[in-house]
Formats: sequence, structure tokens, C-alpha cells
Amino acid sequence: MKIFYQNSFKKSYKKRFLHNKKLAKIISFKIQLFIINPNDLQLKTHTLSGSKKGLRSFSVTGDIRIIFYFDQNDNIVLVDIGTHNQVY
Repeated sequence: MKIFYQNSFKKSYKKRFLHNKKLAKIISFKIQLFIINPNDLQLKTHTLSGSKKGLRSFSVTGDIRIIFYFDQNDNIVLVDIGTHNQVY
């Protein structure tokens, strides 16, 4: 399983979180945890509906989410990162 970052994810991460070293470390840890076990209870992974149907989300902190999907080869594609209001 590989992980891919869409440009939208890279842009959101750079704009919203790159300047915050502490939060950047937490994000990195949660992504690594997700790679090891996408269903880890800490992540609260869930499917999305409505305009985000087909995508999934996991929690980084109480309010920060990462939007993603699995491609046809079961690789992880990260789409967006931000607060609940920013990504939904």
C-alpha cells in the first residue's frame, strides 16, 4: 500500500498547518498510524455522504480531519486536510 497526496491536500497543509511545528508532528503521527491500521479507533475513520460520497475521513485532533479515498489498487490518496468546517 502506498500513500499519495493530491495537490489540494498539499496546498491545504502548507497554508493551514506547516507553520505549526507541534501540530505538524501530530499530523505526521496520525498519518503513520493510519498507514499501519486505517481502522484504529483513535482515528475515528468513517465514510462520507452527500457531496463527499465516495470519500472517507479520519480525525487528527478533535476538530482537524483528513479526507481520503482508496484507489483501485488499495493505495491511499489524501485529498484535503483542515478543520471540520474547512473540509466539509
